[in-house]
Amino acid sequence: MIPSVNPSGSDTRGLLFYLYDTGKHEDHTDPHLVASFDGMSPDPGRDPNATLTDLQQLLDQPVMALAKHARPAKHVWHTSVRADPGDRILSDEEWAGIARRIVAATGIDPGEGQPGCRWAAVRHADDHIHIVATLVTEDGHRPDDFRSGARAQAEARLIEKELGLHQVEPGDGTAAQRPTKAELRKAERQGRERTAREELREAVRRAVAGATSDEEFFGRLAAAGLLIRKRTAPSGDLLGYKVALVGDVNAQGEPVFYPGARLAPDLSLPRIRERWSTDGEATHTAQKEEASRTGPSAPAAARRGTTAAVWRAVLVIEHGDDAVASAHIAAAGEVLDALAKTSAAHTRRELRDAATAFERASRSHVRALRGHDRALRQAARDLVQGGPALGRGEDGATTAMAIDMLFFLISATAHWHARNGHAQQAAAARQAAEHLRDAYRTAAAHPLAALHERGRHLGRAVTVRQAGVLRDAVPALAERVLGEPGWYALAATLADVEAAGHDPVELLGDAAGRRELGTAESVSDVLVWRLRRAAGLPADTSDQLSSSHGAKSSAPTVGQRAPKRTKPHRGRP
Repeated sequence: MIPSVNPSGSDTRGLLFYLYDTGKHEDHTDPHLVASFDGMSPDPGRDPNATLTDLQQLLDQPVMALAKHARPAKHVWHTSVRADPGDRILSDEEWAGIARRIVAATGIDPGEGQPGCRWAAVRHADDHIHIVATLVTEDGHRPDDFRSGARAQAEARLIEKELGLHQVEPGDGTAAQRPTKAELRKAERQGRERTAREELREAVRRAVAGATSDEEFFGRLAAAGLLIRKRTAPSGDLLGYKVALVGDVNAQGEPVFYPGARLAPDLSLPRIRERWSTDGEATHTAQKEEASRTGPSAPAAARRGTTAAVWRAVLVIEHGDDAVASAHIAAAGEVLDALAKTSAAHTRRELRDAATAFERASRSHVRALRGHDRALRQAARDLVQGGPALGRGEDGATTAMAIDMLFFLISATAHWHARNGHAQQAAAARQAAEHLRDAYRTAAAHPLAALHERGRHLGRAVTVRQAGVLRDAVPALAERVLGEPGWYALAATLADVEAAGHDPVELLGDAAGRRELGTAESVSDVLVWRLRRAAGLPADTSDQLSSSHGAKSSAPTVGQRAPKRTKPHRGRP
């Protein structure tokens, strides 16, 4: 059950007209009063002799009783209270009880002999009510409605338990502001899928990803086509910013600007600057090594560097200090944004949805200790600078590799939030992980199919030897892996590892032992990507497929190094 307290307004009758109007809104059916401050208020929905003006004048009476100069400029308080789609349909009597509890909890009408405001609860759909109140008590004072939104949420959690309704995870005040009804209706009129606030939030997040200075950040905003206004001090120092979408205007035809802090708590300029205030000029050695294989700006190299950085970040989130883990979690959001921005069309939607869902998981009251997250932020920067990736070849395969590792990072984040009691963030991370699963299936289908086909044509002697490697390296997982469809892709990868001069038993044992595999749908898929990254093998082997058909008795040659001698292994897959 979600109460949504809206900012104060000044037109009681205008709000009542909206609540009782059935002409423009499909869900406005049979609008009627379910409760009011005195239980006897006129109901324009059910009483043919009652009018909206009658109800408005009754509610506004304490306001109008004040001297004109003493009346509050905005005196209308409004909240909707909406049940979960899976909840049963509540009766009018149940909604009336809910309304009384909400106005008492928020201080609008506290009861117990204390003076309260006048209010009315209108139901015009099965799943929600609206409560409208005027913010002057019967004795002419302002009600104690401080933090009424948070108080309404706390009461809603109690109501859910008592009525057996779906229990919403409690928040901690770090979520981004929800779109208002007016914003949603405006987006609908403009034919937009999302509100201007939501589109701007995503655009600013993407501009932040991997940025290292004010100049770069604002340059990216301008390149994205946003309108920008900067706020400066008399000294000329930059203090803040706000952004608007081209074409999103108010009634006067002026652009509607949103300050960064109104998009999300961590998108104010001071909070954004915290990200790059500790960034050094040096690029990390591991990322240099990864990038040097194919060039510093290639999409595939950026994805390999991302995989390496994410691999290290998982351990930090699982075992590190909470403040350092929080910084890595925030930086993981930048990586997701950058990957979504630069990936091919067939994975872009799921990756964008993963980034959007994870946005909620990237913030908590655990203040991030910046500086330790440089590797992830550099990975996001490299993804952006590497440019758009193709959906095939090494670009496509390394995208699958990066998504696979990000899945484990996001899963570790969900566990971290759950341990710290961050219910909404944990749920958001789990939702992001599901989007990553779907993106991975799409990205990995072609490169894994090529590896699978190569594995099927290795020849029995080679396949038996790789099964022995598997049993020696990971005896506890061997039978599960041998029964998976991905075993042949892993067998081909083990042959590549051996041909490249590595000890397959040692490398496989390390790949399986350094991170958990319990959340993996396919252990063999995970091991394929970990091995290919660790051994520096190409992620895409499609061009090797045809040659493998004619060489069933030997492993394909990868690289120029001669294979090490390894002891023979017995067994069969």
